[in-house]
Amino acid sequence: MKWIFLVCVLVTNTLSAQKIKWQKDKKLRWSNFKSNINKPRGNNVVAYTNCGWVYSVVKSTNPKSPVKIKVETFFNEDKSWKDVKQINDYVLNHEQKHFDIAEVFARKLRKEIADNIETSGDYNKKFQGIYHRILKEYTEFQMSYDKETEHGMNKDRQAEYNALISEELENLKSYQIS
Repeated sequence: MKWIFLVCVLVTNTLSAQKIKWQKDKKLRWSNFKSNINKPRGNNVVAYTNCGWVYSVVKSTNPKSPVKIKVETFFNEDKSWKDVKQINDYVLNHEQKHFDIAEVFARKLRKEIADNIETSGDYNKKFQGIYHRILKEYTEFQMSYDKETEHGMNKDRQAEYNALISEELENLKSYQIS
């Protein structure tokens, strides 16, 4: 049986970036934001979190053979920046939630894969559609999060999102990886 190994990079990750793997008990620190490039995106933007997920696939040319897909969430240190004159713990929490959102959607992707893809043939037929749908939902959620919280400046809305993100992580905990 011939096996093919593919590594695909998704969302905003690159192979050369310094990355931190998402872990439940490991939170971001300001020292993780290592980019010297500060690209202001409006008056309320104090920091930028570059995160997403990567996946790897082990599959066969035989469409009936099992397939193995691994999805991992990463924070890119070299592409994440901060305005050192404006940072504080509250802003860091907002940025942590961006990373947590990436993990929520990685779990949603893992769930869809578990529910729909067992064989190499399933992967060939279904993966791209599932991936693009989850990616679209992820991108829209990240944009809504920043817009509705006003990049964390709306404390009431931020608190609502904090609770929602925590609830989603809990609801999808069976799809976390160790």
